[in-house]
Amino acid sequence: MIRIEIISNKSVQEDIEKAMEGNIENFYYTTIPLVLGRGEENRKLGTATWPETNFAMISYIEDKDYETAKKVIAAIKEKFSGEGIKMFAVKAEV
Repeated sequence: MIRIEIISNKSVQEDIEKAMEGNIENFYYTTIPLVLGRGEENRKLGTATWPETNFAMISYIEDKDYETAKKVIAAIKEKFSGEGIKMFAVKAEV
């Protein structure tokens, strides 16, 4: 089992959810709807100066679905290249 964490601009949340659900059978996840912070390229703090915000998605997927998840995120990153979409993964023990 693999734990994936996706952190991205709030503007593409629905696109990511639909793509993951549409490509990985029984894709279950938890969403943290408002994530503030600073990345390599800019800040997303929900303020007048830095108005954008992020969201985070956490999911535990089968090892066999990991390559699919990477491909889905790569396709979304290509479509929305300026939205700072990141996916992190670690091996999970159950």
